[in-house]
Amino acid sequence: MNLAETSTEIIAFINCDSTTKALFETYQLSGRKMMYFENGIELVNNWKKNKLQIVAIVSQSDVLSVNGISLLENLEKRQLLTTPFCLILPKEQLTEHKRKLALESGVAELFTTPLSAESIETRLNFLITNWSKISNKQQHKAFAPYKTEFLKRAFDLLFAGTALICLSPLFLIIYLWIKLESKGPAFYYALRVGTGYRVFKFYKFRSMYADADKRLKDLKHLNQYAANKEVVEDIPIADDLDVRCAECKAADIACRFPIYADNIQWCEQSYIENKSSKANSAFFKLKNDPRITKVGKFIRNTSIDELPQLWNVIIGDMSIVGNRPLPLYEAEKLTSDRYALRFLAPAGITGLWQVEKRGKGEMSEDERLMLDNKYAENHSFVNDIRLILKTIPALFQSENV
Repeated sequence: MNLAETSTEIIAFINCDSTTKALFETYQLSGRKMMYFENGIELVNNWKKNKLQIVAIVSQSDVLSVNGISLLENLEKRQLLTTPFCLILPKEQLTEHKRKLALESGVAELFTTPLSAESIETRLNFLITNWSKISNKQQHKAFAPYKTEFLKRAFDLLFAGTALICLSPLFLIIYLWIKLESKGPAFYYALRVGTGYRVFKFYKFRSMYADADKRLKDLKHLNQYAANKEVVEDIPIADDLDVRCAECKAADIACRFPIYADNIQWCEQSYIENKSSKANSAFFKLKNDPRITKVGKFIRNTSIDELPQLWNVIIGDMSIVGNRPLPLYEAEKLTSDRYALRFLAPAGITGLWQVEKRGKGEMSEDERLMLDNKYAENHSFVNDIRLILKTIPALFQSENV
């Protein structure tokens, strides 16, 4: 049968395993034909080439995976998504936070395994038949990063504004102390990655010597999080600022998960091909860091160096409580399904891992990331207040960073 010359209605399945395929072959789906594709690129190429009459898309993928809401958003941008988009995933993986993200992003239905024939037949047939009416009413929004709720934002402004006024004498003392001990500005900013991978200027009191960044390469062997003690060569910088992998170029699409360092952009797949993923840890942290000044050690152990971030809260880059925004070289490595969830929570001055782990010894990279994900899935205004109350005693626990 030449699908390009027929009006056969097709349900497109993405990334489905053999068990799911066998089950759907037994379901009553009003005589519609089922077609299976490995990924979104294969779907798009066949859709255009054969002018398929696709009436629904069902992807067996996690909400945050490349074939989840990322694929949905890509289809919307290409103006191809005029049909219901559904996901199949294990019940234990579907948290309330992921459910909310999926529905807000425009996912029509979330089916959980083990699949129910009655549920699939009833719901999928209904969605296909009534999708034009349903989609007009719902006005689905494209997936967007976390947006601060009014109550949380009001609290942030009140807390940060009051703190800046009350702490202004301390700001002056620390400013003079830093200037007297070493040359360079008392304040500095660095680019950080926060909610939704948004990059912003992150303000702190300077706690290191002015040439600390230049000395970083010579100290890689001291990395607390390194998988091994070998010094790893830097990835070569490409002249082309938009380096895409062969897959993305063949499909003529923008990189679905780009990674950044300074003003350079790579496709994640190209990045992985050029640098072994096990060679570098995502985090870089030195124990007894020789780049830190005497005043720097004090303001770090008491978290005074973080106080200028109150200004980041005032201008809306951060919240009082949230996941710590990351340097570019750390965030560029956290685009996998396992860790991307942390970027769907507010960026904050203090958070879950700071309170639970501060002063309790070294913390592994996995521990830190899992705590970030835990906060992203369970954050609320009430929980934020609890973390703030726990932060106060934590500030006075010494931590050798």
